Amino acid sequence: METRNHSTVFSGLVVDIEQMDVLIGSQGWYTYQIVRHPGGAAVLPLHEDGSVTLIRQLRPAVGEFLLELPAGRLAPGEDPQLAAGRELVEETGLSAGTLESLGVLHSSPGVFDEVIHLYLATGLTQGEAEPEDYEEISCVRLPLEEALKMAEEGAITDGKTITALLRARRYLP
Repeated sequence: METRNHSTVFSGLVVDIEQMDVLIGSQGWYTYQIVRHPGGAAVLPLHEDGSVTLIRQLRPAVGEFLLELPAGRLAPGEDPQLAAGRELVEETGLSAGTLESLGVLHSSPGVFDEVIHLYLATGLTQGEAEPEDYEEISCVRLPLEEALKMAEEGAITDGKTITALLRARRYLP
């Protein structure tokens, strides 16, 4: 990809916005704005009985509480698997014996460069959750089949959660 005229038009707490011109084949140069995000890690805790633990948390961007995976932003240079394990403990109190990759998700590649690393957590043990001061989180445990149905019917709308649930479908008996 050939680019020119890079500039940062906004620097924020979580994201930056970069503007650049991109050469699109023989069509010529077009200006794009890209939201730069450090990426994240998200984890689907799967219990031995076939249930999963999701979290319900307020998402101010959409003005409502969403049911989603425990997840968090990556620190610079942080290993995504370590971040997933950290977020699982912080948001649910669960610790994983095993974290298996469910691949990555490009959340909205037309605008964002964010990559979310997805994991399946098994061999779970329960401890105390330690959410951030700004987080209002409650845990919801339900059968994986029920969570899949909620995703299919639109009751779960978070993209990373839908993706992880669909990828974890192979763990159904």
